[in-house]
Amino acid sequence: MASFGIWVLTIFLVFQSGYGFYLPGSYPHKYKVGDTLSVKVNSLTSIDTEMPFSYYSLPFCNPAEGVKDSAENLGELLMGDRIENSPYRFKMYTNETLIFLCQSGKLSADEFKLLKERIDEMYQVNLILDNLPAIRYTVKEGFVSRWTGYPIGVKFQDMYYVFNHLKFKVLVHKYEETNVARVMGTGDAVDVFPSGGKGGSDVPGYMVVGFEVIPCSVMHNGNVVKDLKMYDKYPSEIKCDTTTVTVPIKEGEPIVFTYEVAFEESDIKWPSRWDAYLKMEGSKVHWFSILNSLMVITFLAGIVLVIFLRTVRRDLTRYEELDKEAQAQMNEELSGWKLVVGDVFRAPSHPALLCIMVGDGVQILGMGVVTILFAALGFMSPASRGTLITGMLFFYMILGIAAGYVAVRLWRTIGCGDHKGWASVAWKAACFFPGIAFLILTILNFLLWGSHSTGAIPFSLFVILLLLWFCISVPLTLVGGYFGAKAPHIEYPVRTNQIPREIPAQKYPSWLLVLGAGTLPFGTLFIELFFIMSSIWMGRVYYVFGFLLIVMVLLVVVCAEVSLVLTYMHLCVEDWKWWWKSFFASGSVAIYIFLYSVNYLIFDLKSLSGPVSATLYLGYSLFMVLAIMLATGTIGFLSSFWFVHYLFSSVKLD
Repeated sequence: MASFGIWVLTIFLVFQSGYGFYLPGSYPHKYKVGDTLSVKVNSLTSIDTEMPFSYYSLPFCNPAEGVKDSAENLGELLMGDRIENSPYRFKMYTNETLIFLCQSGKLSADEFKLLKERIDEMYQVNLILDNLPAIRYTVKEGFVSRWTGYPIGVKFQDMYYVFNHLKFKVLVHKYEETNVARVMGTGDAVDVFPSGGKGGSDVPGYMVVGFEVIPCSVMHNGNVVKDLKMYDKYPSEIKCDTTTVTVPIKEGEPIVFTYEVAFEESDIKWPSRWDAYLKMEGSKVHWFSILNSLMVITFLAGIVLVIFLRTVRRDLTRYEELDKEAQAQMNEELSGWKLVVGDVFRAPSHPALLCIMVGDGVQILGMGVVTILFAALGFMSPASRGTLITGMLFFYMILGIAAGYVAVRLWRTIGCGDHKGWASVAWKAACFFPGIAFLILTILNFLLWGSHSTGAIPFSLFVILLLLWFCISVPLTLVGGYFGAKAPHIEYPVRTNQIPREIPAQKYPSWLLVLGAGTLPFGTLFIELFFIMSSIWMGRVYYVFGFLLIVMVLLVVVCAEVSLVLTYMHLCVEDWKWWWKSFFASGSVAIYIFLYSVNYLIFDLKSLSGPVSATLYLGYSLFMVLAIMLATGTIGFLSSFWFVHYLFSSVKLD
């Protein structure tokens, strides 16, 4: 029954992973007819540079009340999001046309140059209404494409055109109290949504379920708008034609901005309003390719496991069936892994570094599994910006206790119970990965600061991150280390000889096997990796966390199996130096991921412009690969350690 329950949960996660979850705390906002709707702006983004910039770094219209930052969480700031208010205002279910917004000042030489650069670099404007990003539809050769945001402008015949008129369409759904309460499934829904009692039964309410934008380049009469104020009616008709551009920007001339808005009632219910964003191009390919990959890898992993178990079990059974005399005779003619019984638990080179890397690997792996599990259950939907990064940081800090415990307990096991140096190991485990991460991020941050990008982490946030590290993560890691020092160390089943055994010459270098072992774990990942990379670098929404959870579980299994097989092969050829090899057997998948990242840069991000953008991409890729190496290497090492301990506990050798 327990296994049946697990399968039901797994199938539920897979099927639900493509849909938006809305848990308590993410309630819809009900608007009455005529209520003000405020549009917000996020950073300007481009897949050509991967460097976000503030919306108001360009000569756009400023709000009458001045630019104000919206409340941002830690994750949003780290992702480079800078959400600010905008001058665009709507009234619920009130269609408006010919709305004059503003006339910019005369473009200076610097502003003109900057606008041209941003248009060349294909920067997009990202507007948000009621937490929904503006979506744009384009039709090409009969295919409809969906895009979030709209381009600043376009270059045509050596002239630059700015999209200065926006045609908005807001989809609304009539508020239905019973449906919302049923969807939310919460007993307190009636408290959140006022019931339609005597006071408000006749007042219709609406929820925003869609936000579309069509950008146009329109020629305006500069003389006509001189006396107009913001939100006044533009005196002449505006024709919004997406196939033509009519207003080239020129140095020393102002730009006039206008907009119009139309409301349309829609059948889309509030919980389904994110479906338009999640059904981006290639979704069918994604589902089928992932299923195909899962089946192939499961089949391969099954074969590896069956062959491996049969080989070891047969070896042990054959030995145990012999009588004592035959065993003694066999011991004299021992071959393979039985010969290294006196050396198999000999301390590896650089034992402290191994303990630190395994401890940090446990912390990263735990963070990944818990975060993906929470995301698959809907706690980190795309509607909640920045929660994924914030959640990862939170879980990473809390799991410092696991890093300290594993690192110190492994250190004591290698030292045969010696407590000496445990505090140093715990301290280094707390600083090893975060230290490298801070070094990489600081270098990249200087590049972003130099470019005045909003992707640069503000100095105040850097201080906050350092305080979180030293005030939460480091103490928890030291606490974990203390518990690891108090816990009993793992006893080895056999004694280690004083003189190390000579390792016979190998037919092929062992590092070749270690490098090759990473291909199988990479096979479980590479299709999912494409969608993750597209989400990070191409601005697409990643939402199939149910599949990602299954892929991650599969990756853990394959990493463990690959490392076990490789450790067994090394022991069979009398190579007892298995510690580091077991770590890098599964950890070598990171090399293939980095090579894939370079391949993605060359072939998928070929439009990436400038050395700064390429350096940023490779820097972030290196950071990601380091984390993956520590996590996958830890899986391989711990599974191999368990296997070697089990193998030499199962058979008695003098």
